[in-house]
Amino acid sequence: MDRIGIVLVGAGFIADAHSAAIDADPRATLIGVVDADPGRAAAFARKQGGIRHAPDLDSALHWPGVDAVILCTPNDTHAPLGLAVAAAGKHLLVEKPLATTVADAQQLADAFDRAGRVLVAAHTHRFYDYGRAVKQTIDSGTIGRPVLVRLAILGGWIWPDWSAWVGDPVRSGGHALHNGVHLLDLATWWLGGEPASVFARGRKQTAAELRIYDYLEMVVTYADGATAVCEMSRAHRPGSLAQRELLVAGTEGIVEQGWDGESSLVFGEAGTTTLPAAGGNGFAAQLGAWLDAIGGAPPAMPAADAVRAVALGVAVEESIATGQPVAVAA
Repeated sequence: MDRIGIVLVGAGFIADAHSAAIDADPRATLIGVVDADPGRAAAFARKQGGIRHAPDLDSALHWPGVDAVILCTPNDTHAPLGLAVAAAGKHLLVEKPLATTVADAQQLADAFDRAGRVLVAAHTHRFYDYGRAVKQTIDSGTIGRPVLVRLAILGGWIWPDWSAWVGDPVRSGGHALHNGVHLLDLATWWLGGEPASVFARGRKQTAAELRIYDYLEMVVTYADGATAVCEMSRAHRPGSLAQRELLVAGTEGIVEQGWDGESSLVFGEAGTTTLPAAGGNGFAAQLGAWLDAIGGAPPAMPAADAVRAVALGVAVEESIATGQPVAVAA
């Protein structure tokens, strides 16, 4: 089979993880890179062995051998750039969130559906060992029907300074869309239910001058009565902190997982057992699943799930602003 030719758009720090995944998969090849900063595009191209580079997506979409695009640009550019990719008849893997509004996210999903091309949002935590191990436990039926998720991902500030685009609520959509969406999507994926409402609060923990809330507490209620309690931080000290706390309670047992291991402890009526990790590098597994979907397999991250994740993030930001529970847009 011919390898899938990919253009990488955005040569920031996350681009290295995507390019490494491409290099490791024999079904894909990196054709070139696009970045609005010509110098950064050229430097990334040299690092990749002299691949093509350009300052704009339009020209790259016409390069020979291009079948697909990986989009690693600021969140507010996802909708216009994604629509250009759909119009060109290419497949798209776009960094989360799919867009910064529900309307834009749905427009993207509809455009790729009409084009008959695969659209996947890079909710990479679905492909990390820990996320897959929990999903495997739930799907096995060991803990019965899941009714509660408690998930905390705590870390220190990771961006270069307060002027970074992620700190601009217009460009990023806010912290709930940029980072909190990982937890919101995971909890919903694990629970398997339809989110009904969100109640959230945020704090500007690092500095009062921040325009986003870098610490989030989010409670999601689901139509079937399940609940997810999620805590997301990029404000903890020391800045090098990386901590995860995870518990899923079901009608017949509990799965619990610590940061120090990708396997899970399962507490059931038969006693305590260990479920091994589900495998591999998250970015490589994500790329592989996208390539599988391009080849005709069901997408591991359906576009409808990506739209729903945007709806959850938007609802969190609205709840923080109003101090009230907010219904999740259908």
